[in-house]
Order: sequence, then C-alpha cells, then structure tokens
Amino acid sequence: MRKFISFEGIDGAGKSSHIPWMADLLRGAGKSVVVSREPGGTPLGERLRAMLLGEPMSIDTELLLMTAARAEHLAQVIQPALDRGDIVLCDRFHDSSYAFQGGGRGISLDRLESLDKWCGGARPDLTFLFDVPTAEAQRRMDGSRDQKDRFETEAEGFHAAVRRVYLERAAAEPGRVVVIDSTQAIDAIRAELSGHVQKLVLGE
Repeated sequence: MRKFISFEGIDGAGKSSHIPWMADLLRGAGKSVVVSREPGGTPLGERLRAMLLGEPMSIDTELLLMTAARAEHLAQVIQPALDRGDIVLCDRFHDSSYAFQGGGRGISLDRLESLDKWCGGARPDLTFLFDVPTAEAQRRMDGSRDQKDRFETEAEGFHAAVRRVYLERAAAEPGRVVVIDSTQAIDAIRAELSGHVQKLVLGE
C-alpha cells in the first residue's frame, strides 16, 4: 500500500479541491489519514509560507526557505505520521521545487538535488499530477481569486516552464507519477482518482 501521496500541478490546475474528497474516501475505507501542505504544514512552516507567497525575495532565498519549511514538515508531521502507519496526503512536495524553482526560476538541477538530499531525500510513494494548459489555468485563477500570490502573478512563460518540468518528471517516473487530465469535469476526475486509489493505495 502506498502511504505517502502528493498532489502536484501548476497554479490553477485544481488539485487542492480533490484532497479533502480523497481523505474522506480513504477514511471511509477505515484508514487513518493526515492531510498537510507545502510550504506549510507546521507552525513554523506556515509562517514561512506567508513570507514565500507574499514577500519579494531573491531566488536563492526562496529555495532555501522552501527547503527549511520542508525539513521541518518532514520532521514534525510527515515522518511521524508514516511511522504511525497513517496515510499522508500532501498538497505539493519535492516535485514542486523542481518545477517552480527549477523550471520557473531556472535554478540548476545540481543545486536542487543537493538540497533535496540534504533535506533527507524523501519521496512520495505516489504523486497525482493535475495537468492543465497554462491558458486554462490562468482563466480559472482570474475567475476565482480576488488576490493572487506572487507565484500566481508570474507571466505565462513562467507557468509554462513549471508545467514542462512537471511533465518531464512524470515521464521519467511513470511508476510513481500519475498524470490526471484536469480539464475534465470534476466527476470524471474523481472517478479516475477513485480507480487509482482502489488499485494503488488500497490494493483492491
């Protein structure tokens, strides 16, 4: 059974709306579930999240704060939950650093991998990548968000680079990353997710 599950996608892909639904699905099957997010997930991580999403900073500072939040998150939330036998559902994890700081910001792969290893090199057992064209993601954000964070306000080229890296990582790790067409209707997406959960998480 795969216990550490992450949810990824460009801003506006719609991933976050499916996490509470999946938590309820798993709890209905008798599983103990912890839901968290990155950046964030701990009191310190949430303070770092507010800075990362709201305050201007250098690219290096951004990456280091993301890594610090992840290290705290792993130590205080994720690893203890996995040690207890819980299923962890996490809104973003390490793939987001490769996509946003690597693809979007242009930080080298060597630097990303070095910090990833320094942070413990933890990997989700399963990642759902919600994929949507950048123009559609922008349309969704324009229609649903009164105020955007500093990542959401980046130009379309930034989001296109983020999406490209996500898809490259999915192609490189097809056994871990499941790509979900997020342009589908919600019911269709959840039917697809349910099938994956039954097979890959519950082992049915």
